[in-house]
Amino acid sequence: MEGRPEGGGNADKYIVLGVTGSIAAYKAPLLVRAIRDAEIGVKVVMTDAARQFITPLALEIVSENQVLWDNFQSPLSHIKLAGNAAAMIIAPATLNTISKFSTAIADNLLTTIFMAFHGPVIIAPAMNWRMYENPIFKDRLAYLKDKGVIEVPPERGTLACGEEGVGRMASVGRILHTLLRTLGSGDMKGLKVVVSSGPTREYIDPVRFITNKSSGKMGHALARSASLRGAIVTLISGPTSLLPPEDIEVIRVETSAGMQRAVLEKSKDADIVVMAAAVCDFRPERFSPGKLSRTESFNLSLNKTTDILAEVSSQRGTLKTPYITGFAAETGDRKDRAREKLHSKGIDMIVFNDVTAKGAGFDSDTNVMSVITREDELFIPEMPKGDGANRIFDIILRETGRGCS
Repeated sequence: MEGRPEGGGNADKYIVLGVTGSIAAYKAPLLVRAIRDAEIGVKVVMTDAARQFITPLALEIVSENQVLWDNFQSPLSHIKLAGNAAAMIIAPATLNTISKFSTAIADNLLTTIFMAFHGPVIIAPAMNWRMYENPIFKDRLAYLKDKGVIEVPPERGTLACGEEGVGRMASVGRILHTLLRTLGSGDMKGLKVVVSSGPTREYIDPVRFITNKSSGKMGHALARSASLRGAIVTLISGPTSLLPPEDIEVIRVETSAGMQRAVLEKSKDADIVVMAAAVCDFRPERFSPGKLSRTESFNLSLNKTTDILAEVSSQRGTLKTPYITGFAAETGDRKDRAREKLHSKGIDMIVFNDVTAKGAGFDSDTNVMSVITREDELFIPEMPKGDGANRIFDIILRETGRGCS
């Protein structure tokens, strides 16, 4: 649908959540809570069938707004809600309601609001796999998507009837991610972004390795930020316990060699490369194919690993010439080392942070950073890593002029 509003949470922004008659309606309170945690208000509209699965009172409590289901509860509510909402989400969306949307049937409050609404609409289908695969329904769904309706496709799994197939409503996380991306600025729409994240491991024997304290939080925050701003993101992640951001390509690697292969391959067609991974600088000179016994004494000799950042930069002549950003994690205020890396590696920008500083560090939820370009230096004070990631991309877009309005 046309008329997409700008992103960003505020007290006046709300979405209309339509809940239809599916067993998946039990997830609706969880979705309401997730949306409100993102600082977006929720006004719930139910169908009569939905009230057979979940009570309006439950949704009224979590949304802190009146729940409507009848055209005559609040006269002209279909006009007021449609006129002021930032977006509509229908989750779960049944075959019946989706089909009504596609044929302009407005026989209840939800379908009437849909017909009056001119903003972005997101649907999360939930139904038996046979219904979802029905060719007539597929035509109706394709028609809606062609008109701009955004589908969050259902997942494969065990359905309410006990059968296995594609029809289970998408996770709350995927639906929320789609909403935030839809309401986002879209200033990175279409840009191909590669982000590396997390630590790497270099094995001594099959069970022992050397590594570092990187948690991957900063890299994952960068990947999520770029995705929510419309970019096509590839996250190349070393071993981490973090769940990857929704709906992006994730390549999991373990060693620096694996990171090197993945980054070089994906950088070939990238517009922006952000190397936030803490790649091991050294690897054991010799790998023992069998587990070393603790009764044995041995000396651990180390060799340097490949400088992936410098290698990506050196291949720009054969690549798409991406804008390359590196990270310099130091102990102490060693910006001089960061500047030296910027020039010696031939990259465009480097993000310096002192891992010993208050509010910074590998496993912290916040970071304190200085962004150094060839012409400028900007300080990013202590803030959540997600906010810091947005600041970094603001600077990249300003430096490149690649952003899309």
